[in-house]
This record gives sequence, C-alpha cells and structure tokens, in this order.
Amino acid sequence: MQLIQLEAGKIINKVVHGGRNLTQVMIETLRKQFDTAQERGALQDLCYGTLRYYSRLTFILDSLLERPVQDAALRNLLLVAIYQLQYTKAGAHVVVDQAVKAAKSSNPAASGLVNAVLRNFLRRQPALLAAADQREESRYAYQEWWIEAVKTQYGNNAHEILEAGNRHPPMTLRVNTRHASVTEYREILAAQDIASQIVEPCALKLERPVPVERLPKFNEGWVSVQDAGAQYAAKLLDVKNGMHVLDACAAPGGKTTHLLELAEIDLVAVDKEEQRLQRVRENLQRLHLKARIVCGDAEKPEEWWDGKLFQRILADVPCSASGVVRRHPDIKWLRRPDDIENFAVQQKKILESLWPLLERDGKLLYATCTIFARENQQVIAAFLSQHDDAVRIGLSVPGMSDGQLLPNEDHDGFFYALLHKQA
Repeated sequence: MQLIQLEAGKIINKVVHGGRNLTQVMIETLRKQFDTAQERGALQDLCYGTLRYYSRLTFILDSLLERPVQDAALRNLLLVAIYQLQYTKAGAHVVVDQAVKAAKSSNPAASGLVNAVLRNFLRRQPALLAAADQREESRYAYQEWWIEAVKTQYGNNAHEILEAGNRHPPMTLRVNTRHASVTEYREILAAQDIASQIVEPCALKLERPVPVERLPKFNEGWVSVQDAGAQYAAKLLDVKNGMHVLDACAAPGGKTTHLLELAEIDLVAVDKEEQRLQRVRENLQRLHLKARIVCGDAEKPEEWWDGKLFQRILADVPCSASGVVRRHPDIKWLRRPDDIENFAVQQKKILESLWPLLERDGKLLYATCTIFARENQQVIAAFLSQHDDAVRIGLSVPGMSDGQLLPNEDHDGFFYALLHKQA
C-alpha cells in the first residue's frame, strides 16, 4: 500500500501543481505499474478521493504543521493518508504504519514527522473538522471563486449543488433497445445479482458499480455506460430515419452511438483530436454501428464539410465541465475564473460556425456539462439576439429549469437548448 500512497501523491502533484488532466496521468501511470485490479482500484480511490476534498485536506494538514513542508512528495503523502483516515474504512493503524513506511522509503528523515502528524490528526480529528467547516473553501472543497459563482447564480440552492459535486457518482447504463427493453435488461442484471433501478426511459442506475466485464452482453452491444443526464441529448434532438445528422465535438462517442441506436440515420461524427476519435471508433465497433468519422474543428467547417446540409446537429460544445466534477474532481483545481469567459467565447464561435450547416426547418441541440449560466443561457441569448431565423424550443424534462439540469443522485449537471431554424 505504501507504494500506492506514494504514487497517488505524485499524481496529485502533477494535477494540482502541474495542471495535468487526472485521467491522462492515471492512464500513463497504470501503463507502467500496478497490474492487479485491486491495486488499480486502490490507486484510483486515493487519487480521486484526495482531489475531491483537496482544499479541505490542505486546511487540515496546515493546521497540524508547525511550519510548511517544502517537500512536495512528503506533503502529498500526508494529504493522501489524511484522506484515508477521514474518508475510507481502512484501519487507522494500518494507514499510519503504511504512510510511515512510504516516507521512510523515499525520505527516511521524514518518517517521524509523518507518524507525528497523522497521530495528531487522529487525536484532534473532531476539532480540526469543525475548524475546516468554518471556511467555505475547506468546508465545500472548491476554489473560492467557484463557490462565489455558484452562490451568486443559485442563491439558497448553492449548498446542495456544491455538496452534490462531492458525492460519489452513480454508475448508470444506457440500454440499447434494439436488443432488449429496459425492463428486460434489468431482469437480466437481476439474474446476475446486479441490482438496479430505472431512472429514465432507457437508463438503469446500478445499486453498486461493477466492472463492465460483469455486465451481461456488454461486448455484444446491448448496453453502454452513460450518465442519465447525458442520455437526454440524443432524445431531445428528435432524429428520424433517413436524416442527415452532424455530431460536432463527438468524442468519446456516447451521444454519437445513442443517436444511431434511436434511428437509421446518416451520421457524421466530428472531433478535432484524432486520439479521442479512436474512442468513437471503438464504441461504434462494439455496438455494431456505423458513422462517418471526421477529424476536424467545429469552428472551421470549411476545412471538412462537404456542403450537404444537415437536418439535425448536436453541438456538444467544450465547456468548464462544472456539472461533472464528481466524476472528474481534478476540474475543481484546474479551472481558473477566466476559463469561463474563454469557453463562452469559443462556444459562441462554434454555434456561429455550425448554424449555416443546418437546413431550413432543421434543429440544432446546444449541449454542455456545466452549471454556469455564462456558458449556457447567456450564450444562447446572445446567439438568438443576432439570428432572426433561430427559435428556441421549450423542453419538457423532469427537474430541468431553463434548460439546466443540476447534479443530483440520479444524474450529473447538464444544459440543453434546442434551436429551430425557421423555414
């Protein structure tokens, strides 16, 4: 375990201080070491958990230190160990012992400090947690500007939204109804002792996450893993057989394949990163579906568009991803205040670029996984004010307000705006 603790600390340092994407760093690390599923799962839990509560853990650690720890590896090891002591079921004695051994293996002189700090935490735990709750940044475990932005926009609902972003996300399945109904697949799961509940017409939320290898007929394309909120995109776009459809910013392909499951369509999937398009190809292959894959920039369709107008366009635009932080806790520490405005500018450019590709009487669905209005309602309002041929269609989705779905126990946070191009 001490090796996993040390490696988790290195990964956290690369994310918080190096600005790296957690998923990518995890992939790089797992390619080199940790062969067993148990080790991989343990490493993932330590990295995701420590990042989820990073500012809270940092406050606690600083309260325990008489002077700052300059050694980044040692500091992150302490953060990981405090996370384990506070948020996991691991035995306190085991956590402390392993952390001391980990410190001794890399910096023998620091083992005494590690032992003292962690045992002091255990003695002062209630008081330290109470003190952490007095500061919003350590209470909620977000950057201060993020907390203020949520409070300004959502008022009394801010607490619930911030707390939702720190909960463990559910594992939700999208049933391919070409093979089985949701009820039928739920019965198949039950026969394998996998409990689930129906949360949307095609969505099953598992009572407990399981490896995809345990999902019946996963490799045969009967089911995919996709958040219930993300599953609305394909349904809201209202595709029909025979339509020419564009999925812009398509990677990793969850919405792409869902569209193809719903209707026999001619679909073009575009993304600017060739590496991410490989994920789209893999998903299409597993689900036995076909689409035209194009590596191109949604802002520059003149470089890849063949001139044939689309009847439907899904614009799943880049965003701050503030609605999915419980799945990607690194986002809370990687984002900066200026990013929100920069994303809004990019989103508006993509909308402007894609709108001419839509035929008259066609529909474009603008989609994000953020909760910030600057990237959502304000982008749409600005676009509508400059396009007389664009009309926003009202959407009827449970829990949705002005296109916004907030994160809850059943789904992440998403925004949708369906635009109709007048004939």
